[in-house]
Parts: sequence; C-alpha cells; structure tokens
Amino acid sequence: MTLKKYLYNLLIISALGFFCNGCGIYSFSGINTVAKTIFVGNFQNRAGGGPPTLNIDFTERLKEYYQRNSRLTIADAEKDGELVVLGTITQYQMTPIAATGNDIAAQNRLTIGVEVEFVNKTEEKKDFKQNFSFYADFPQNQTLTQVEAQLIENIFDQLVLDIFNKTVADW
Repeated sequence: MTLKKYLYNLLIISALGFFCNGCGIYSFSGINTVAKTIFVGNFQNRAGGGPPTLNIDFTERLKEYYQRNSRLTIADAEKDGELVVLGTITQYQMTPIAATGNDIAAQNRLTIGVEVEFVNKTEEKKDFKQNFSFYADFPQNQTLTQVEAQLIENIFDQLVLDIFNKTVADW
C-alpha cells in the first residue's frame, strides 16, 4: 500500500470516528434524551365534542408513536416514567371558513386542540406546559359525520408529531 493510499484511508477512518462520536445522545431518529422510560397519562376530553373514544384514541396513538419512533419504554405508572406526558383535549370545534356569495359555507374546518404538560425527571429545565392544535378542512357538500374519522386521523397524526418533537426531539 502506498503512503498516499494509507493516509487517505486513515483520513476516512478518522472522519467516520469523529462524526459517529459527535452524535452524543442523538440518534438517527432525532431523539435527544438520556431517559429510558416514558409515561403517557390518559388524556381527558374536556372539549365537549367528538366521538366518545376521542381521548382514548389519542392517548393510544401517542403511546404507539413513542414506541415506534424511539427507544423509550412505556411505563405503567407516572412514578416509573423518567419522562411524563399528561394532557387534556381542550378543543373539538367545527367552523365555517369560506363563504360563498349566498352566505353558505364553501368549506368547513375541524380543529382539535390539546394541552400538554411534560415533565422530564432527568432534565427539569425541559419541563413545559403548552397548547397544541391542528385542523383539517372539508367541503360543505360533505357532513362532518361523513369525513370525521379521516379528519381526526389526519389531525391526530400532526398533533402527535408536534408533541413528540417538542418532548424528545428538540426540533
């Protein structure tokens, strides 16, 4: 092996070592925490609307997302979680958003809002209490009943992503 090729290989190996070592507690999924467990409490529905299982569906969706997209283990009790996510569904509202010339709504909007309290027992400075909301629009020629399940799924996807990013991804 020539000296030039040896130095080139050494440079490549050194660079790889530097970049891998610089990752610290970050993972390829963007998780930024030393915690190993998370407790997600059952969200309460205080919005006064939506399907009867809205809060259960949201809680389960959030737990599943943490399981699929992090190395965190779901704790069974709040005291066992190094990270704790508690929350309330605070808004479930349908509103007209675009009127036609006949004062009829051309589109409607379903908005769901949640209030989240996050406790990080390993890094208390990362604790927060914050509202998250997202919406989906649908045309006036459809009723909420016709599109509700799909709208809720789309809104939940975004809310869960926003909460995940704020709690463990530090984006």
